[in-house]
Amino acid sequence: MGVVRLVGVMLAVAGGIVLWTGLRARESLSERAMQVVTGRHTEENTMYVAGGAAALAGGVLLALFGGGRRRR
Repeated sequence: MGVVRLVGVMLAVAGGIVLWTGLRARESLSERAMQVVTGRHTEENTMYVAGGAAALAGGVLLALFGGGRRRR
């Protein structure tokens, strides 16, 4: 396994954890109260979900297609 693919796996795992944290935070009492008052989620929570999803997708792509062909 090349270094690029290893970084991709690590990025996918970290992205999955951040995404899961963001999705779990949406169920908190303060987040629900903010949604009732303003009609939308907090910016911090939205960044957790969006950033986690982007890191997960990027990590999966790196793990699958990263590294390319080696030149000798």
